[in-house]
Amino acid sequence: MSNPFETMKISDFDYELPAELIAQTAAEKRDGSRMLVVDRGSAGCTDRMFADLPSFVRAGDVIVVNNTKVFPARLIGRSETGARVEAFLINETADGYWNVLARPAKRLHPGKRIIFDKVLSAVVVEKLRDGKVLLKFESDGDFYDVLNSVGLTPLPPYIKRDRTNIDTDRERYQTVYASERGAIAAPTAGLHFTPEMFERLRAAGAEIAEITLHVGYGTFEPVRADDLADHRVSPESYNISEAAAEKLDQAKSAGSRIIAIGTTTTRALESAFAANGRFECGDHLADLTITPGYRFRAVDVLLTNFHLPQSSLLVLTSSFGGHQLIMDSYRHAVSSAYRFYSYGDCMLIV
Repeated sequence: MSNPFETMKISDFDYELPAELIAQTAAEKRDGSRMLVVDRGSAGCTDRMFADLPSFVRAGDVIVVNNTKVFPARLIGRSETGARVEAFLINETADGYWNVLARPAKRLHPGKRIIFDKVLSAVVVEKLRDGKVLLKFESDGDFYDVLNSVGLTPLPPYIKRDRTNIDTDRERYQTVYASERGAIAAPTAGLHFTPEMFERLRAAGAEIAEITLHVGYGTFEPVRADDLADHRVSPESYNISEAAAEKLDQAKSAGSRIIAIGTTTTRALESAFAANGRFECGDHLADLTITPGYRFRAVDVLLTNFHLPQSSLLVLTSSFGGHQLIMDSYRHAVSSAYRFYSYGDCMLIV
């Protein structure tokens, strides 16, 4: 029997979004966002507030967060000819060598030097595909210390900032529990949480588990395949500690729910759930592309923000909630003027 999901196209995950609904700033209070609750059982959705989250938690639930920490991966510099160059760090391939998204990449030929600051420069080693180049960085001091003073918060391109006031987001584009440096984008579903919210969730009987998946380019790389059967999300590294794996295993054994905060957490948990029904701890690669028809084995409830049309994150969310239900819920969110994307409101899928 053929699988009907094999014929799904990325165009099936499109929706109309007025530009004014793209949140340009974070909510005044982290936990002050709206929350659209999507019920897979009733195939309906309800307008709530994120502050209501504890009322959806049961005793024994394990809430899993991604504690990756965003580093200032965006750099603005000048070439030797004085042309402005923007570099977005993607991943380090060797000591000092980084794959970057560059603008304008077509003018960056091997051997060209870029000056980002008096303590940081780079030489183009190789031109790559899709606007990427390989740079060899030279810094006066520890590279990450230099980045902290020279680099900028790697905001998504749909969040616009005045170039003279560009890095007012360093604190808000970071979860309150971020501790493990390595992400080039925030796990945005976690931006709503406060220490007080965690206290309320524990009071409701839930446990909190932290894992680490360093959000990389694969998370937001454009889907270039029309047919989802041809789509692959790039691997990303993640770590699950022994203590976290034990807590998750106990929840599964007890029949308790695992609530994933964000799509990156979901991808890591689904990747780590082994055939023996237990979670593998340690360092691994999340080399999993989730599309409709995928059978979720680890995650029972998902809290996530609203994602871009035709994105791999919307595909994952639709795979979890059901394609028609999620697309209907997105249309409801648009008509109800929810705030969208990284600094926007959230959706709880139960």
